[in-house]
Amino acid sequence: MTRALVAALSLLIAAMAPAARAEVAGHATIIDGDTIEIGAQRIRLFGIDAPEGGQTCVAKMEWRCGQEATFALTRIMDTHLVYCDERDRDQYQRVVAVCHLSGPDGLDVNAEMVRQGWAMAYRFYSTDYVKQEQAARSAHRGVWRETLIAPWDWRVAQQAEARVARPRAAGGQPPAKTGDCNIKGNISGNTGERIYHVPSVKYYDATIISASKGERWFCSEAEAQAAGWRRSVR
Repeated sequence: MTRALVAALSLLIAAMAPAARAEVAGHATIIDGDTIEIGAQRIRLFGIDAPEGGQTCVAKMEWRCGQEATFALTRIMDTHLVYCDERDRDQYQRVVAVCHLSGPDGLDVNAEMVRQGWAMAYRFYSTDYVKQEQAARSAHRGVWRETLIAPWDWRVAQQAEARVARPRAAGGQPPAKTGDCNIKGNISGNTGERIYHVPSVKYYDATIISASKGERWFCSEAEAQAAGWRRSVR
């Protein structure tokens, strides 16, 4: 076998081999509850999903759970050196990694965020942190104080909200019912409370949507909740 052929085969084998997983280490800058930067590298924490920075949750009153999740990750990492082992790359070419703090214990940051109740196990990609989520939920820690809209549902609702807002900005009124967007967002004339009605509830047929009052149609319950409406109890 000639040297040229050996060299060509070596290049082919190298090209076919999976890329080595990177380890990124350093002091982290916190972006939100599940995203950090080390140097110029943005890193998404593997297997978890925290409320988005602008996301709010409702217990006895509305509160900025996304911001609180960011603060929680900041407290956990503090001034520690962080070591992140790459598991994947996402669609934005961010490193998706499990990150540990420096020190003898090597705290798993991903697991700690879920254990404290500031992130959910991202089951679509991994079940590594389901036990921590179940414990946090049972203890009502962090975001589990009351009903939580999962971050992935909140993002879908925000995207739907943006689609709804475009025609409203152009024409001045919320759009009429289209396709499967059959959830009625009603505003109480007595209290101003925003209540949505799904087709199966008692007063669905009797509820009339008036765009001039700010009432509107929703395509999903997650979209309605993210916009500030609550479900009708009857």
